[in-house]
Amino acid sequence: MSFPDPITVFRLEAGELLEQIEAGLLDLGRNLDDRDLVDAVFRGLHTLKGSGAMFGFDALAAFTHHCETAFDQVRKGEVPATQELVAAVLEARDQMRLLVETPNGEHGAESERLLAVLHQAVKAAGGGEAAAPVDTPVKAGEQKKPAGRKRYTLLFRLPVNAMANGTNPLGLLDELRELGDCKVIADRASIPPLEKLVPTNLHVGWRVELVTERPRSDIDDVFIFVMDDMELSVSEEDLDTAPVVEVKPQVQPVAPAIAAAPAAAPVSKAEKAPVQDVRANARGQENVRVPAERLDELMDRVGELVIAQSRLYQLATSSVDIGLRAVSEDIERLSGELRDTMMVLRMVPITQLFGRFRRLIHDLARETGKQIELVTEGESTEVDKGVIERLADPLVHLVRNSCDHGLETAEERIAAGKSPVGRITLAARQSGGEVTITIVDDGRGIDRSRVRAKAESSGIITPNTQLSDQELLQLIFQPGFSTAAQVTNLSGRGVGMDVVKKSVEALRGTINVVSNPGAGSEVSLAIPLTLAIIDGLLVRVGSGRYVIPLAAVEECLELSIEEDLRSRGRSFISLRDSLVPFIRLRDLFLTGTKPDPFQKVVVISTGSERVGLVVDQIIGDHQTVIKSMSKLHQDVATFSGATILGDGNVALILDVAHLVAAGQHQEAHMRAAG
Repeated sequence: MSFPDPITVFRLEAGELLEQIEAGLLDLGRNLDDRDLVDAVFRGLHTLKGSGAMFGFDALAAFTHHCETAFDQVRKGEVPATQELVAAVLEARDQMRLLVETPNGEHGAESERLLAVLHQAVKAAGGGEAAAPVDTPVKAGEQKKPAGRKRYTLLFRLPVNAMANGTNPLGLLDELRELGDCKVIADRASIPPLEKLVPTNLHVGWRVELVTERPRSDIDDVFIFVMDDMELSVSEEDLDTAPVVEVKPQVQPVAPAIAAAPAAAPVSKAEKAPVQDVRANARGQENVRVPAERLDELMDRVGELVIAQSRLYQLATSSVDIGLRAVSEDIERLSGELRDTMMVLRMVPITQLFGRFRRLIHDLARETGKQIELVTEGESTEVDKGVIERLADPLVHLVRNSCDHGLETAEERIAAGKSPVGRITLAARQSGGEVTITIVDDGRGIDRSRVRAKAESSGIITPNTQLSDQELLQLIFQPGFSTAAQVTNLSGRGVGMDVVKKSVEALRGTINVVSNPGAGSEVSLAIPLTLAIIDGLLVRVGSGRYVIPLAAVEECLELSIEEDLRSRGRSFISLRDSLVPFIRLRDLFLTGTKPDPFQKVVVISTGSERVGLVVDQIIGDHQTVIKSMSKLHQDVATFSGATILGDGNVALILDVAHLVAAGQHQEAHMRAAG
């Protein structure tokens, strides 16, 4: 049996904790009086510190301790939460990530700088040093009074898999010893015989008698990041007055074997009484953490299975063996179900992508001095994880561009009759086999005259070139194009939008820009839901076979020889009182063969734009496993990839976006000529 590397597991869990801490800080920045958010951030910092120390990340634990102590003061009402404190801990959170990823790096100077900023923020809020020792907590409005000594009797047992998950029980006992005089008794009654012993399982429970002046909350803090899954009961006795016993079990008391262990002091009846479990002690495995590489490998295997199934189907259809056909149908059904299941496994909600921009907007607002609000819509829309990963950088460029170029300062917005707070809206919606992501700002809009002037001065277009509004707006995606008056940390070098266009095209997606002067701009990205396997329509043009993504197909029509001859020179068909341009793929691919007597027109669309593709034969639907084109064919814009057919031959996958754009350009050219 192989076990996961504990350090790798810790880094994964630390990444999740850091995301939770960041989300809590960003929420707290909008509502500084929310005590639940303060507690959530404190718990995250406490867990990260404890786990870091447990796994040998001492620099991380020491650095995080300062942030934890600062929030402990906020939690206890000693200092208020302020924007400066939130910003300081957010910046420190980035340093924590570095300490997790590269614990042996040279981070000392930067850590000291960040701690100085943190301490200054705490002092400005009216507190002491962030790392100063914290005395017994005093609630707001109460007077501090000397604390009396108390004896706490703790009975606790961790989950059997606690050590395998990275929890060191000895560390918990050490933390209890730091609180006062501590006597620890191990309960070994549940240890199985040697032949049944699993070395990674934890079978020992503990009885702890603690005499201290520290409050009960300090004991709870020791178990704060294992509380949900453990068994714990606590009894309390005031040693400075008459004995008073109070039982406050967090969860189900420990098994009777612990109560039967030798004890130095009698256990009260209340301590032995059964207590209703308020948490699910054995939750079961709701989630399984799987490396992304394994999912990718599994998807490759499913793709090969789909290709093999296609070959089997062709053999079965040409055979008279009924049994072979039945097996082929079963394999086709099972491979289809497996494919659909695999696709679901790869799908993740786009909120994982949108969530990153809360921090970006926060930082951009501080950097530019603008007031910016982020609104997200359609966070539950699911997209292939590969698409999510490759969309992150393009969206960062677009959001930064909207904040820098689009949104005005508060003074300019007020003068224009707008709210002083600029708004950036990130929205996602699914339509067929595509997901459309829009980035909308309510800023000044795109100055078309500046775009044209910059394009002409850069030699991108010649003076007096006739361009449609969309073609003019698309110039902002040209390499080296920028309308910024000066280079800043945010923009001005003319590389960001070029990267966006290339990245989106690499995803077989399209970009559309709409801008209204004074009202803002909207950039829409239409991206396929998945990059691995798609449903396609297999067609024949001449002697070659091609695949059209089925999600883009609207309908299929027949084009007779007479209609083909009548349309020569204009390439339009009438479709329900509207003219749709079409492209003869035979001419485009230079097949050199005669057309079939009854050609077909496949009408495809992207958004509101449509174009027809004239083919010789529609073969049928086809499960298409997408294979990337070689580097020698990267400049062939008509095709987005290739696939292997059941007979072993290769079919090229048509790039729908490119063909629709070519058809629309052809239509505009003909209308201008007419």
